[in-house]
Order: sequence, then C-alpha cells, then structure tokens
Amino acid sequence: MILVIGQMATMVLIGLWWQWARPGGWQAAQARGALTTLVYYVLLPALVLAVLWRAPLGADSLRIAGLAALGVLASMGLMAVLARFMRLTRGQTGALLLAASFPNATYLGLPVLESLFGDFGRAVAVQYDLFACTPLLLSLGIAIAVYYGTPGEGQEGSPPWWVGLFKIPALWAAVIAAGLNLSGVPLPDVLGGILDRLGAGVVPLMLIALGMGLRLDALQPAALARVSPVLVIQLALAPALVWGAGLMLGLSPPLLTAVVLEAGMPVMVLGLVLCDRHGLDTGLYAAAATLSTLLSLLTLPFWHGMVGA
Repeated sequence: MILVIGQMATMVLIGLWWQWARPGGWQAAQARGALTTLVYYVLLPALVLAVLWRAPLGADSLRIAGLAALGVLASMGLMAVLARFMRLTRGQTGALLLAASFPNATYLGLPVLESLFGDFGRAVAVQYDLFACTPLLLSLGIAIAVYYGTPGEGQEGSPPWWVGLFKIPALWAAVIAAGLNLSGVPLPDVLGGILDRLGAGVVPLMLIALGMGLRLDALQPAALARVSPVLVIQLALAPALVWGAGLMLGLSPPLLTAVVLEAGMPVMVLGLVLCDRHGLDTGLYAAAATLSTLLSLLTLPFWHGMVGA
C-alpha cells in the first residue's frame, strides 16, 4: 500500500509542479480543463463500459451502492449537526456539507483500488461512485448548494436535477454495460481491446489533473480550523462506519477493504464546481479538498492495514 500511495503521490505532484512551471505556457487551470474534458467524455466512459461489461454484477453491487449511500448520508447528517455549533455563514455551511459528504471516489479512489486489486478494484470503484455517490451529488448535493448558495446565482433557468444525470457519459456507459452484462452478451475481443487502451489513460491523467486542481494558497489558518470536522468525518468516521456496516452485511476482504478505502477517500475536487456555480465558499472547500488529499496519504495506508487485504 505504501508503494501504491507513493506512485499516486508522484503523479499528483506532477500536477502541482505544473501549477508552478506552466510548461508550454499552459496555465494549470487551462491544462486541467483539457485533461478532464478528455477523461470525462471519452476515456472514463470507455473504462466504465469495459469494466462493468465484464464484472460480475449481483448482490454485491447492491451492497456496494448501499454502503456508499450510507457513507455519504451519514457524513452529511453529522456535518449538519456540527455546523449548528460553529459560527458559519450560509456559504461556508454549504461548502462544508458538500466537502464532508462526497469522497473522491473516482479521481483518487479508482487509481488506488486499481493499483491494489486490478480489475476487481476498478469494478468496485466504478460501482461505488456511479451507483450511489454521483446520483446523490446531482440530487441532494445540488439541493444543498442551491439552498445555502447566493440567491439567484446559477439558479435562473437551471433544469431539474435529474436532467443532469442524462448528461453524464459515464452513467450512460454504466447503464449500457450493465444491460449487456446482465443479458449475457459477450464483449467482442476487438472492442474490448479498444476500450482497454482508452481506459488505460484514465488513471494517470486523473491523478495529474487532481494535482493541478489542489489549492495550496487556500490553506489559511482560519480555514484550517473550520475544515477540521470535515477531515475527521471524511478520513476517519466515514470509513469506520462503512467498515462496521460491511461486517454486518457479511463482507470480507478484498471487497470489504475496497469499500472502506473508498469511504475514506479525501474530499471530492469536483465539488469546487458546485461551490463556484452557486456562490458557496469556494476557498473553504478548496482548503478541505487540498488538506484532506494530503492527509489521505497517511490515512489510506492505515485503513488498508486495519481492514486487511
């Protein structure tokens, strides 16, 4: 696990280096936009299609989705309680609720689980995110951003939340792959080879893009004090809860290990988009995402050792 984290950290550091060096004159935000667009519309759907078409789908898929939903909803509820005792603006409250609830299940979780468990790990990461985390983000997450955000900001003419689900290529790929899988349609070798080659680019590009999106300038003392509950929830309490629930469901390693690691992933960087769009405290969210990502280099090996592979 230490070797895996070291490899992941190296790729994230390349993204951080890009912020400083700007090779070719490309700003980090500009380069990150190009990388994430390629991953979002082409590479990730290809990977999802390849993984879920081959993966065994059944009762474990329901368990993965249920544990993912439990982790998100329990974390959100706990942060909502803690926020009542903190002196926060509405924008800060909304940002912390999003930060505490949604783990970086794909952009960091997928590379970590793939490195540890291969195809099995990729399948768990995809199901954990697309079967629970993403639908909750695009429904409950957007509702929180709208409620706590600046009135009117990003809301005029906004379509219903469920419309967003139809605009996510990876979700379409998941639905198609699951249908073909459950129908017993075999994946043709030629198509499988193409999808595998496209999907191979997802992990390094996502990790580099993650590094490009980290905001070290947001790590101010006042922000660090406010994000401390988020760090405890995301990196400690959520994986502990999922671990306990997984044991009650009868899960054993490696599936139990995989879902606990997913629950213990740091704050999802994509939440910055919701904060910007709806007028939440983007700087506070950025501080939570950056610090949790750095601390996860220590906490993820801990959980891996605790649960066992």
